[in-house]
Amino acid sequence: MARWCYRHRLVVLLLWVGALLGLGFAASTAGTSYANVFSLPNTDSKSAFDLMQKAFPESSGDTDTVVWKVDGGTVRDQAVRSRIEPALDEIGRMKGVGGVTSPYAGDRGAAQISGNGRIAYAEITFTEQANGVPKELIQDVVDTAQKAGNGSLQVELGGQAVQRVEEPPTGIAEVVGLAAAAVVLFLAFGSLFAMLLPIGIAIFGVGTGLFSTQLLSHVTDVPEVAPLLASLIGLGVGIDYALFIVTRHRKGILRGMEPEDSAATALNTSGRAVLFAGGTVCIALAGMLVTNLRFLDGVVIGTSLTVVLSVIASVTLLPALLGFLGPRVLSRKQRRKLAADGPEPERTSGLAARWSGTVQKRPIRIAALALVVMAVLALPVLSLRLGASDQGNNDASSTTRKAYDLLAEGFGPGFNGPLQVVTEGGDTTALVKGIQAADGVARVAALPPTHGVSVIQVVPTTSPQSEKTDQLIDTLRDEVIPAAGAEAHVGGVTAIFKDFASVTGDRLPYFIATIIGLGFLLLMVAFRSVVVPLTAALMNLIAAAASFGVLVAVFQWGWGLDLLGLGKEGPIQAFLPVIMLSLLFGLSMDYQVFLVSRMHEEWVHTKDNARAVRVGLAETSRVINSAALIMVCVFLAFVLSGDSGAAMAGVGLAAAVALDAFILRTALVPAAMHLLGNSNWWLPVWLDKRLPHLAVEPKEDTVAEPAPADGDGGPTVVHGFVRDADGTPVEDAAVTLLSKGGRQLDRVASLADGSYILSVPAPGTYLLSVSAASYGSRARQLTVGGQPLVHDVELAEGEVDAVN
Repeated sequence: MARWCYRHRLVVLLLWVGALLGLGFAASTAGTSYANVFSLPNTDSKSAFDLMQKAFPESSGDTDTVVWKVDGGTVRDQAVRSRIEPALDEIGRMKGVGGVTSPYAGDRGAAQISGNGRIAYAEITFTEQANGVPKELIQDVVDTAQKAGNGSLQVELGGQAVQRVEEPPTGIAEVVGLAAAAVVLFLAFGSLFAMLLPIGIAIFGVGTGLFSTQLLSHVTDVPEVAPLLASLIGLGVGIDYALFIVTRHRKGILRGMEPEDSAATALNTSGRAVLFAGGTVCIALAGMLVTNLRFLDGVVIGTSLTVVLSVIASVTLLPALLGFLGPRVLSRKQRRKLAADGPEPERTSGLAARWSGTVQKRPIRIAALALVVMAVLALPVLSLRLGASDQGNNDASSTTRKAYDLLAEGFGPGFNGPLQVVTEGGDTTALVKGIQAADGVARVAALPPTHGVSVIQVVPTTSPQSEKTDQLIDTLRDEVIPAAGAEAHVGGVTAIFKDFASVTGDRLPYFIATIIGLGFLLLMVAFRSVVVPLTAALMNLIAAAASFGVLVAVFQWGWGLDLLGLGKEGPIQAFLPVIMLSLLFGLSMDYQVFLVSRMHEEWVHTKDNARAVRVGLAETSRVINSAALIMVCVFLAFVLSGDSGAAMAGVGLAAAVALDAFILRTALVPAAMHLLGNSNWWLPVWLDKRLPHLAVEPKEDTVAEPAPADGDGGPTVVHGFVRDADGTPVEDAAVTLLSKGGRQLDRVASLADGSYILSVPAPGTYLLSVSAASYGSRARQLTVGGQPLVHDVELAEGEVDAVN
């Protein structure tokens, strides 16, 4: 498939461009139909909501507030009314505004003025829900209201519709994330064309995924947060997957392979790992389905579809683009060196090699240090509190936050999150008295029954995010309502989010068990080991605990919130653990697959665990760290999205990926594998026979294109001497014979006279690598015929290749 895409690159590119433009046109024509489905079956707040729907079957539009405060006098003064009332009248005449409830209208309006008379509010009811109100109308309302203010009269606005005009322009987070990723890619590759490849794949994958999700929103329930999360995860995996394949392709060209052969090899090796990794991400995302929370179904659809399309783009569009570039995927410096010096094997950077050797020498110390760091970061998770953020968590400079604070100042902290006690039939007198007598209740107002349903508005003395408000809800449900002998339910936004947090907490263990179990089975089948997937599962749990510890410290304790410009501290969004754990487990599995697949490859051929872990870490750590750095940039960019949930997910995932790549996969995992030794690869014989065989990477050909030979084509040898520049024999030099794909075929140490002899399986083209202590490495491509080949090597003092 890779060769076909490479050779028919124009056709493949046109198909992808056509798909992107076609889906984009269809999506823009059809528009969006995102539905904020929020169903919590078998909860008290859902029962209250159903009764409210029965009493008020026609749902009105979004209701927002205009709040004003005077420095002196009261809001009833004529000077204040002469400025506010004309503005409210003008707003009421705007097309799309259903009505305005003024505090200056009748006895009911008096309740909209604070006790000291300095703060008042008016309610603006739109004809549409917040998402359906045109932004132009919302901006006109905001401008008209704020024009009424002056030096002694502060006017602010709050509500869901108003918050929409405070959000930054759509797409700014994606653009910033792509720009940061481009810088990292350019530093990693040193080539503009190579840098553009992963960016292009991510754009095609995310673009087609988002357009498809938008179209699917017309036939199934997809929440509004789904495309934001899909773009967040799609950009990360799209760039990373292309990075892994392009890195392998560049290695192949540097080793002397033709671009087409190199592309085919890269897709048949790293491309397979990408398919496997993408599958693990989708399985982790699908784990959200076991929570039985309906609104998450649309999130699973959107994110999984974007990941699948990113994977398809990586294995079809990428080889086509590699065909257009040819050798230009290398930097100019690399192309000049390749032309002048000929092909050389890829050499691990000195830092990666030295670190790999250090981990092998001191596994206990490094493992202990890594565990201590992760444990310290995980400590805040012990105080994790799930809930909901509201406009009280917005930036202090925003009008919604100022309006929220003014309402809390004038009418009490609980005014921003009133509770509704809903009952059907019966006398509510005893119930109202019981609620009034309960601790934590500021005000109670019983509304006239409608369609046999009575609603009692309860204003707590504490804010919606306070733990005491949660305790009040429990008191009403467990004590007050039963004592009154009523059949009532506690609802409202605050109660809904409390129930959601409880449901999420109850189902979280099943969710975690599902995704860990499925990931364990996949890794066991791929790597024929029980210990490797167990290690991976444990590391995933450690990474999750540490990342949630960072989330609690930042968003719940407020550490660094001002620096990030993310408003005020509060509880962690109730839906975040499920979504973040799905993404985290999927991405962690990616890095585990790319790291351990290289270790497993070396283990299969050498049966030397120490070498397998050392080589695997040294050869993959750089690309994993580059991929992680890109992910961190993309995720942190979503702090700019204007959505508090996306900002939390961005910071949490950025922390998780950074800790996973730079501490777990670079230090703790290899250190643990060194300590476990050969038991890493243990699998019971009976289980091995029953498991299906799934190779993440296929076997490479041991021999590249056969060369003409004079002999019978059977095994032969390469032999010669290793000497320094003065002709002195070099003893104990490591002499290695490799296939053109980099597979080790034979390895010996030179004798006291510098002589060596290597076994060659058959005539063909090979790579000969030689290194020794205090000397630099030398590598040359050799063409071996049917007869023994003599090849002498001269080493000079220089950089030491620690891996070899």
